[in-house]
Amino acid sequence: MPHFIIEYSANLDNELDISEFVRVIHEAALATGIFPLKGIRTRAVRRDRYRIADGHPDNAFIHLLARIGHGRTLEIKKAGGQAIFNAATAHLAPLSDRMPLAISFEMQEMHPDLNFKSNKVGHFPQNPQT
Repeated sequence: MPHFIIEYSANLDNELDISEFVRVIHEAALATGIFPLKGIRTRAVRRDRYRIADGHPDNAFIHLLARIGHGRTLEIKKAGGQAIFNAATAHLAPLSDRMPLAISFEMQEMHPDLNFKSNKVGHFPQNPQT
């Protein structure tokens, strides 16, 4: 944990380098210092079917969802969330200056008894020799 899931409207495909945005979010999460490196997962999901506000085809959205593990104080979660949101909005500013773009971010804390995982990331060499 945490998992950062970026949902974005398909009309952003030609407007935004989504791989770069994934990198920005991932690095911003790491920079907070509150999430373990081996636990961070960042991914993007394009949404082909959507309707935003008045339905104008130029309207676009990016929604970032963070699903985090239990145990951090509200102050730590708020500070980390604000830092990540600031990085997202700064990166997206040139885009939001030229098109109708809705940006949102929600952080959800997972219940400790209902969170199951197996993680072997970091247990294998990065460049195994064959």
